[in-house]
Amino acid sequence: MKINEGTADRGIRIVVGLVLVALVFIGPKTAWGWLGLLPLLTGISGWCPAYSLLGIRTCRVSGKS
Repeated sequence: MKINEGTADRGIRIVVGLVLVALVFIGPKTAWGWLGLLPLLTGISGWCPAYSLLGIRTCRVSGKS
């Protein structure tokens, strides 16, 4: 598993993920907020399976496997 997300991409994913998960506890309190775990986990790990399938890489240097 090589890192295929750049720093900005990872930061955006983490922020969006945290906001969506926060909606479970505050705001409309619907289960849809749990979808925020996907961008949160991909942002933390630096690897996006969809990017791998499509051959997209937003980082300058590939990470270790």
